[in-house]
Amino acid sequence: MDDDYLEAVLDLVATIPPGRVMTYGTIAEVLADRLGRGGPRQVGQVLARAGSGVPWWRVVNASGHPPVAHRERALAALRQEGCPLSDDGAADDTGARVVLRRAVWWPDEG
Repeated sequence: MDDDYLEAVLDLVATIPPGRVMTYGTIAEVLADRLGRGGPRQVGQVLARAGSGVPWWRVVNASGHPPVAHRERALAALRQEGCPLSDDGAADDTGARVVLRRAVWWPDEG
């Protein structure tokens, strides 16, 4: 993975507004339009390796779930921001996910 792609991922994630999210796939799609490369797994790799300085908790999978390894921290941050969540009937946070139809965000391409 090159530095241009890493920077592009981090820059895009930094623009996601509080209470909103993007999926790994939508980030990859936006960057593929701009840079012509990358995919959801590459986005995840960037965030895992270098994403601590950006709001990484605002990036979820296609089902609306935050990263498994950081689920509790991510859900707490999303709740604090007022992001719409669904608990899927789970007794704990394992089933909690973002309601994507209400929370997904796309950057302006203007």
